[in-house]
Amino acid sequence: MNYLKLIRIQNLAILAFMQILFRYTFLKTATYTPLTADQNFLAMTHVQFFLLVLATVLIAAAGYIINDIMDQETDELANKRIIGKSISEKTAYNLYFGLNVLGVVIGFYVANAVGKPSFSALFIIVAALLYVYATTLKQIAIIGNIVVACLLSFSVIILGIFDLLPTTYEDNQALMQHVFSILIDYAIFVFIINLLREMVKDIEDADADAKTGIGTLPVLIGKDKTMKIVFFLSFLPIALLAYYLKENLFQYTYVVYYVLLFIIMPLIFFTIKSWNAKTQKDVKNLSLLLKFILFFGILSIWVITYSVTNA
Repeated sequence: MNYLKLIRIQNLAILAFMQILFRYTFLKTATYTPLTADQNFLAMTHVQFFLLVLATVLIAAAGYIINDIMDQETDELANKRIIGKSISEKTAYNLYFGLNVLGVVIGFYVANAVGKPSFSALFIIVAALLYVYATTLKQIAIIGNIVVACLLSFSVIILGIFDLLPTTYEDNQALMQHVFSILIDYAIFVFIINLLREMVKDIEDADADAKTGIGTLPVLIGKDKTMKIVFFLSFLPIALLAYYLKENLFQYTYVVYYVLLFIIMPLIFFTIKSWNAKTQKDVKNLSLLLKFILFFGILSIWVITYSVTNA
């Protein structure tokens, strides 16, 4: 159980679920061509795709481990320390290196399998950035939040890189660009929600971070001012989603109801609650609410795909 907590098994499950859902609802449908009974422009086989998911999950798990290794003092003050108590630091380092190596090796295999060996460098870059984040960037206000939010949103874009780019050619370029642009739209959504969540988590950990000298935004300017920044930033996804819904999906009734009920309304509720959030419980609930919003935001790709194809 401690090992599962260490690698944030729930977060990894959501990551894998997101990639599987995008691939087998949106990508499979959007790139379908009736040339044969079951042909589309996706580059990866089922096995290669699940290996890509595995590589992504392994490197993300390694990122959580190195983060906890570097945060032992802070986690002790926050009463959530695992490394040095339930799991030794040596074991954690061995697990960190093992997961990274295995993830990069699997990524190298998948990159070669789709005929793009240079794509394997992406796994090395992500693993390196997660290390730099844990050791350096996390201590820099806002920059660390932006980096980790970018890395999480990249888990959406990587599907397009491996499944679309290798099979893109002149005749299908317009279609593939359109499909990739929708992936980027979702990646932007994932980025914004995770940026908000990272800022909220910094507020939650501010007291422990201050005692250990980590200069996050709440430590530098205070919890209340940071929460006010979160409040104003939360209007951005609401406005973008409302605009996107009106411009692209307003003719699909079920999609409109879904997005309003499960994404926009919870975001409005988050905005309202963030203005007066004071206690640790308030902040923790806001973080959980953003997880809820992210999950249903990801699930919307199935709702949209189903509505569009059955319209």
